Amino acid sequence: MLDADFFHRWMTATAASVDREAERLTALDSPIGDADHGSNLRRGFTAVVAVLEKESPRTPGAVLTLAGRQLISTVGGASGPLYGTLLRRTGKALGDAEEVSAEQLTEALRAGVDAVRALGGAAPGDKTMIDALVPAVDALGEGFAAARTAAEEGAVATIPLQARKGRASYLGERSIGHQDPGATSSALLVAALGEAAEAGDE
Repeated sequence: MLDADFFHRWMTATAASVDREAERLTALDSPIGDADHGSNLRRGFTAVVAVLEKESPRTPGAVLTLAGRQLISTVGGASGPLYGTLLRRTGKALGDAEEVSAEQLTEALRAGVDAVRALGGAAPGDKTMIDALVPAVDALGEGFAAARTAAEEGAVATIPLQARKGRASYLGERSIGHQDPGATSSALLVAALGEAAEAGDE
């Protein structure tokens, strides 16, 4: 079972990963976006870690709801609302339980991804974060490692796609050949699930 500490570790691991990969994320964003994806997410997840340390939410749902709210208030552009919606909706789906199962997390994340799809109007194949998140949730039943692999493969699979949503879509065919930064950062979020589990076993 997964408790509030696990979800706190998940957000902390995500923040550390985003911090390490911020320059790469911004480099990916440079040719097809505003060249600020890494710096925006670094600022957002740093703020998430700070507010979780300060308030120490006691349930998995409360951890994610607070994290999502913090991202929406601190991250500009599309990333804040999209990531904030993902985490808030996932947290809401988890409810007030003090512990949740991996199966409950899978279903809650699916609800979060559906909320992101509704907000951004994106579908798989549109070259967005959805291309990493949908396969990750589909694979989550097989474990965190399988979800990580699916997310990373989904991110790489955006390279030959033409963007149909977001800033990159304005480039038309020129968006082909670039890996989507949102899908790449989503893969970091998914990978951090496994890191949180490993940290809890130590």
